[in-house]
Order: sequence, then C-alpha cells, then structure tokens
Amino acid sequence: MARTSKIIIPKNFILDVDGVFTDGKFYYTTDGKIMKKFGPEDNDGLSLLKGKLHIHAISGDKNGFAITQKRIADDMKIPLDMVSTFQRIEWIKERFNPSETIYMGDGIYDPLVFKEVGYSIAPANAFYTTKSKADFVTNAKGGEGAVAEACIHILEKFFEPFDVFKINFSNGSGSWSKDGKN
Repeated sequence: MARTSKIIIPKNFILDVDGVFTDGKFYYTTDGKIMKKFGPEDNDGLSLLKGKLHIHAISGDKNGFAITQKRIADDMKIPLDMVSTFQRIEWIKERFNPSETIYMGDGIYDPLVFKEVGYSIAPANAFYTTKSKADFVTNAKGGEGAVAEACIHILEKFFEPFDVFKINFSNGSGSWSKDGKN
C-alpha cells in the first residue's frame, strides 16, 4: 500500500533513467553495451512541467552513461548526473529539499529514496516491492510512456487539469494555460 504524500508544493522532479526513461534492458554485443530503448512520448510529457518544476535525471549505469547522456542531456536538454543507487538520498539532500521533491524510480532500492522525498512514482515495470511503496504507479512501462504519464499525473495532482486543446505551441516550449493563451 502506498504511503500518504507529505508534499505540499513540489519544486523538483528527479528521475532515474534506466527502467523509467528506458525499458530497463541492456542490449549487448561482444563489443559491450550498444544501445538503450527510450520512449518517444516522455520528452513531450516533460515539456508540460517545464516552468513548473526543476527537472533532473540521474543514472547509476557507468557502462551505458554515454548513451544516456546523448539522449537525456544532449537531445532532451535535461540536466543529468551519475549517482550511485546507494548515494541517491544524500545526493538529493545536498541539492534539493527532499520534501519538495518528486522522485521516479523502479529499482529494488528506490523505496529508500521514496521514504525520504515528498512524493514518489514508479513505472508499471518497477520491481514489485518498489511499486508497493510508491505514491503513484503508472499504467505505462518505462520506455513506453511512463514518464509522460507521470508528468500528466503530476500536472493534475499538483498544478492544474491537463487539456491537450489548451497547449500553446507558438513559443516552442509546449507550455500551456487554462485559457489556451500564453
């Protein structure tokens, strides 16, 4: 059973990469890790939160970090840091107020982070005990729109209802307002 949220107004959205932005699988050849599968909708979902939350991605995958950096930092322009699974709580506490932070993760140890932050989200393909500790579990799997779904959930839970017909694309940011004008 998910715990009760203690967050009042979120300011940060921290996302693990592998298993959240990706399907969590590692694709290897004899030359090593060659690729990761990222979902196409996630960048659009995150654009809905820009201007409302500080968005930051973290990864503990040393062997695939260059792949992650290409997609997350270079293509999506989201700040990215290499953070060990066991240092995430300290990393968040050094940079952000945990009670103002939403964290999205899927791994066995992510409930340790969930316990410390204001609100937690897990994708449908998260480890089963991790899903049981999350405040919200997406219907979508990582790499298949879980981040986009989480973004809409955050928007509706903490900010305002999502209405695709009121999105203002004229400024290129995907920002929107209640009256459809920005």
